[in-house]
Amino acid sequence: MMNKRKFLKQSVLVSAGASIAPSILLSACKTEPKKEEIMKTDTIATSTFKLPEIPYGYNAFPDVIDAMTMEIHHTKHHQGYTDKLNAALKEANISGKTIEEILSMDNLPTAIRNNGGGYYNHSLYWDILTPGGAMSDSFKNKITEDFGSEETFMNELSDAAANRFGSGWAWVVQDGNKKLQIFSTPNQDNPLMNVAEMQGTPVLGIDVWEHAYYLKYQNKRGDYLKNIMDIINWGKVEDRMV
Repeated sequence: MMNKRKFLKQSVLVSAGASIAPSILLSACKTEPKKEEIMKTDTIATSTFKLPEIPYGYNAFPDVIDAMTMEIHHTKHHQGYTDKLNAALKEANISGKTIEEILSMDNLPTAIRNNGGGYYNHSLYWDILTPGGAMSDSFKNKITEDFGSEETFMNELSDAAANRFGSGWAWVVQDGNKKLQIFSTPNQDNPLMNVAEMQGTPVLGIDVWEHAYYLKYQNKRGDYLKNIMDIINWGKVEDRMV
C-alpha cells in the first residue's frame, strides 16, 4: 500500500506536470518563449501532446460556425488526432522534439504524418480564428508587395481552398526568401513536411475538410469560405511571420 509520504510526493509531481503550458512543443525540459498573442498549446510532463483549449468558446461565431460543429471538431476530431499522435510517437520511440521538428523529419510514418499534421493544423486554425484583428498597414503592404493587391491575395486564397479536391487545407506560407505564397495540401499535410508542394513557415491554414463546415453549410464550401474570411485574426497571421 502506498505510504503517505510517497502519495504526497507523487501528487506534487502530477500537479506540477499539469501546470506546464508552453507552445506547441514536445519537450518537458525547456520551451522557447512565444509571442503573447499566439494561443498556447499545452504539453504534460510525460512528454506527450495535449489538446489546446479554445479560449473564446464554441459559440463565438454562431453566424459563421455553429457551436455544435466547433465542439465536435475540437473535442472529437482534434482530440482524436492528438491521442493517435501520442500513440504513434510512443510506438516510434520519438520524444523530446517540437511538433515542427517532428513534421519536418524525413520518411515520417503514416500515422505520425496524418495525426501530427492534424494536431498541428488544427492548433493553428483555432488560433487564427480568435476574435478581432484587422490587417495592419504593414501587412497590407507586404500583401501588395508579394501579390500585387489585397484583392488578388484574397482571391488566390479563396481559390486555393475552393479548388482543393476532397479533404485538405489552404495555406499562406512564408518561404525561405520571406515571400508569402498560397497553395493547398491534401488530407492533413502541411508546409512543414518535405512531401508538400512547397515548404516554409505556415502563417495561415484554412480547414476545408467537410467536418469543418458540413452541419451548417452542407456541400456549400464556397459559402463557408466566404464567411470564414470575415473572422480571421490577421494580427495573429502577421505574428507568425518570421
